[in-house]
Amino acid sequence: MQKLNKNAVGLALGSLVALAHLGWLILIGIGLAKPLYDLILKLHHISLSYAILPLSLGLSVGLLALTFAVGYVFGWVFATFWNKFSE
Repeated sequence: MQKLNKNAVGLALGSLVALAHLGWLILIGIGLAKPLYDLILKLHHISLSYAILPLSLGLSVGLLALTFAVGYVFGWVFATFWNKFSE
């Protein structure tokens, strides 16, 4: 099996996870986050009382940075294990 580039896999997974969260932030910004989340909870037979906070630039940047970093680490670890055990 071909070896994976740990940095490339980390960047790819980090970008994918951050992009998904960017989609969530867009939903918050246009006001569709709560109706969508309400639907998802209803489909799972869950009833909660909660509020979606207004969009905040600082929190948004923090969310994207954190999710990218966590995705990068998971991708890097995955590629490390793949390279070690796929021989």
